[in-house]
Amino acid sequence: MEMEAPGFWDQPERSNKLMKELKNLKDVRQTYQDLETQYEDILTLIEIGYEENDPDLVEEISQELTSFETVFEEIRIGTLLSGEYDKNNAILKLNAGAGGTESCDWCSMLYRMFTRWAERKGFDVEVLDYLDGDEAGIKSVTFQVNGLNAYGYLKSEKGVHRLVRISPFNAQGKRQTSFVSMDVMPDIEEDLDIEIDEKDLRIDTYRSSGAGGQHINKTSSAIRITHIPTGTVVQCQNERSQFQNKDKAMQMLKAKLFLLKQEANAEKLSDIRGEIKDIAWGNQIRSYVLQPYTMVKDHRTGAESGNTDAVLDGALDHFINAYLRWINTGQTEGDLE
Repeated sequence: MEMEAPGFWDQPERSNKLMKELKNLKDVRQTYQDLETQYEDILTLIEIGYEENDPDLVEEISQELTSFETVFEEIRIGTLLSGEYDKNNAILKLNAGAGGTESCDWCSMLYRMFTRWAERKGFDVEVLDYLDGDEAGIKSVTFQVNGLNAYGYLKSEKGVHRLVRISPFNAQGKRQTSFVSMDVMPDIEEDLDIEIDEKDLRIDTYRSSGAGGQHINKTSSAIRITHIPTGTVVQCQNERSQFQNKDKAMQMLKAKLFLLKQEANAEKLSDIRGEIKDIAWGNQIRSYVLQPYTMVKDHRTGAESGNTDAVLDGALDHFINAYLRWINTGQTEGDLE
């Protein structure tokens, strides 16, 4: 009997990955060509406006220029995504911190914000693990965002997010501050050179709950893996079987330990920006203030927005772009003024 070549069953997967990369490159090339054409059209409109002295063309030129600048900025920011895993899908985990029900509600608001941002980008969202709050909202949720450069963009969101508002859960109508931590890691499909001793792992099974796959609340197929030396915990409940959940959780654990190793090496030379500390006062990367005024401010880059409704509805590109500019050039919003 003729034996199949090693890696035979991997061929379709590798082929799909290459085809996806090829499509992405073609899309980038097409975007650049469209931008060139739009630039030439704007110059032509300006010439016509001067020749015919037609003020009606000013508004059309202004609209075309705004559209051009938006796409140009996207391409420029794309050149800053040069990290080893920036092109990968992203795995995000939100954890409600100090604040009880209020923080759980804030966690659900952030989950909606990030899923709306992903929808705007045309990315897919897959829930991997979900735990409801005791009274309302979400206590914790792990989800994967699938799309080109998802990790490159979303790595900017790693840290503690702070909300200030009049709590709908406070009968006295007092202003309250809540905190939620966001952890972000790349979805690394290849086998990483990370040695894990099984003696260092605690593996627990539990019944799935909340949003997720079709086996929710039916079987104890969900997996929680704790890496005892580092205290790293990963969970997965969305796959079809306990074995698949375990494989996905181990993949997530290796990616997390790989990042921790990278950060440990980098700390020998400089501080790590955006690391997660305690989910409480003084450690937030961004504040979302709804009362007594409305403002979203990133404390690393100085980026701000007074349109809190738009930001909470997924308008995050301004903050993401400011972060990428900051980590690549060291420039904050104040430096550009």
